Amino acid sequence: MPAITLPDGSVRTFDGTVTGTTIAASIGPGLAKAALAMEVNGKLVDLATEITDDAAVKFVTKKDDASLEMIRHDAAHVLAEAVQSLWPETQVTIGPSIKDGFYYDFSREKPFTPDDFEAIEARMREIVAANAPFTREVWDRDEAIRFFEEKGENFKAELIRDLPEDEQISIYRQGDWLDLCRGPHLRGTADVGTAFKLMRVAGAYWRGDHRNPMLTRIYGTAWRDKKELDAHLTRLEEAEKRDHRRIGREMDLFHIQEEAVGQIFWHHKGWRLYTVLQDYMRRAQERNNYEEVRTPQLVDRALWEASGHWDKYRENMFIAQVEDEDKTLALKPMNCPCHVQIFRHGLRSYRELPLRMAEFGACHRYEPSGSLHGIMRVRGFTQDDAHIFCTDDQIADETAKFVKMLAEVYTDLGFESFRVKFSDRPETRAGSDEVWDRAEGSLKKACEIAGVEYEYNPGEGAFYGPKLEFVLTDAIGRDWQCGTLQVDYVLPERLDASYIGEDSQRHRPVMLHRAILGSFERFIGILIEQYAGKFPLWLAPTQVVVASIVSDAADYATEVAAKLKAAGLQVETDVRNDKINAKIREHSLARVPVILVVGRREAEERKVAMRRLGGAQQEILGLDEAVKTLSAEATPPDIARFSQDYA
Repeated sequence: MPAITLPDGSVRTFDGTVTGTTIAASIGPGLAKAALAMEVNGKLVDLATEITDDAAVKFVTKKDDASLEMIRHDAAHVLAEAVQSLWPETQVTIGPSIKDGFYYDFSREKPFTPDDFEAIEARMREIVAANAPFTREVWDRDEAIRFFEEKGENFKAELIRDLPEDEQISIYRQGDWLDLCRGPHLRGTADVGTAFKLMRVAGAYWRGDHRNPMLTRIYGTAWRDKKELDAHLTRLEEAEKRDHRRIGREMDLFHIQEEAVGQIFWHHKGWRLYTVLQDYMRRAQERNNYEEVRTPQLVDRALWEASGHWDKYRENMFIAQVEDEDKTLALKPMNCPCHVQIFRHGLRSYRELPLRMAEFGACHRYEPSGSLHGIMRVRGFTQDDAHIFCTDDQIADETAKFVKMLAEVYTDLGFESFRVKFSDRPETRAGSDEVWDRAEGSLKKACEIAGVEYEYNPGEGAFYGPKLEFVLTDAIGRDWQCGTLQVDYVLPERLDASYIGEDSQRHRPVMLHRAILGSFERFIGILIEQYAGKFPLWLAPTQVVVASIVSDAADYATEVAAKLKAAGLQVETDVRNDKINAKIREHSLARVPVILVVGRREAEERKVAMRRLGGAQQEILGLDEAVKTLSAEATPPDIARFSQDYA
């Protein structure tokens, strides 16, 4: 007689085994109709799952986030059935839910193309309308292998062979079609709904190994209703308009080419943006008492072995073999071991702690070519990296100071809020459980003292310690994980870092790894898409263009530009013999924030006609007033605050 505890604390008892369907019906017809799945003692399962013992049960409806992932998972099954019903010779492989949607990988002699989507989507809608129930069966391993091999489904048979011996072979049916799947699933195909759309195709190696057959991956998106689907498609359309790769070309900021895969050729304007951002970060670090350092690019493997990175990151490291010295060097993928070497150089005292060591460190990591994405994911990048060497007692105060600094930087760069995730110990890690208990406890206590609220991100910590991840939301609602703060007791131990305490004995420092931007390259990509290239004046690579209407005004345009440059602005002069409307259109497409138009009248009266990007009107200003106004607007926000504080 299982007793079922519901979220409101009420308890219902049943005679013998009971399913979620029965429990929901006993509560009322509304829940019986709305319930899609359930959580039993915190585990998501099918409604048809039998409950034999006392349990806490929570029902999942379309209002719950958990339903969205299940809709996407089931949509992948519906896609696979649709494809096989249209092209029976196709083998199905795997089809998970992913962020914003799902995909399924297919093996077929002729790869699928977007031209096939209309037929597939129509068949998917028919399957949804049929509302075949999802039913779970447990099969004998050998029987399952034989079944799929006889169907010609060799990929499925391989998956079953590779499952652990003690794992149940779970099969889900939807009508006459079935698939190998752990579940859980919704009640039936109708619960998937029709708010789905197939998006694109891509090639994918079986199990991600280039030595295996190439499959066709069909991506789709699925949502709870048409309103959510339409909103997502609108976001994608807006994201395409904001794509940093396209805007980067249009603004002449950077390019990437085959001779340097995953690395960036920064053009003059792009490098100007980069250095403005770097100068801003350098000032922020100086205000917060960081010591800037510089460490080598090539470091002997012995250091990476000692730090533990050789075991954990070897496959992502670029190696250089020095034959005449019989040495193996690696381009550094991160800066932390080198910073420990600076800390260890000489005798350190507790009076020096906390020691905040910062570096704009150039790093290199091997990323598969298929995962590279513009300047967002590259092989060569520069971190705004820093490491704080401190005592246990200083962790909370350093956490609070870091979060305050990070919040100020994000606000200055146009992001008003952020979320924090707490990532705890991963399965593969360095250090004992006792060390991890200590590190996680210290970081949680620091968050409590610093007033930092967080959500859990289980198992996603660094291999040497837990971390806080700071997530920004951009102008069109996308999340970007940028900043991080990590507590590390492991690396100081492995690399023998120590300081002399007040008791004249040697002690291990705690090492806090921290970054705000993450990498300059990725963050600049985020900024480009956040602003759609229309940067605030202080960040804009070209802040002002002075354009002449007639050739007679060319000398005055040059004079105006010289005054603006003397005031510290980044200025270009356009005195070409073109029509002024054509000039304005060209520089507007290049997203120049301010265009100053000058003709004979402006030259005679020593004025300018100011046009702002996106504005339909122009403002007539005296030259000195224009220089003063633009100079103030172009002042970086941190310098402007400093000027106000000491005015």
